[in-house]
Amino acid sequence: MKSNVKRKEERIDLRLSRRAKVLLQHAAAVRHKTVTDFVLESGLTAATETLADRREFLLDDKQWQAFITALDAPLKPKPRLKRLLKTRSVFE
Repeated sequence: MKSNVKRKEERIDLRLSRRAKVLLQHAAAVRHKTVTDFVLESGLTAATETLADRREFLLDDKQWQAFITALDAPLKPKPRLKRLLKTRSVFE
């Protein structure tokens, strides 16, 4: 019989000050969580927020229109880029 519970196989070890540990323990207790669960949840939330601006961005109407205009604009010739792409790489 297979279990639907995913095994946790990875570890992260932290070194921290006594003061930081006590603070994390207190915060975890307030949330009725283990320190591990509290740190994991908080870390994942922070990671998601940190990476969010690399996946999506919000624009007001004026910014959106400028973005669409830039996307729809005809391509400008880039002779130096064209020459670079035609040049053999030092790795070839």
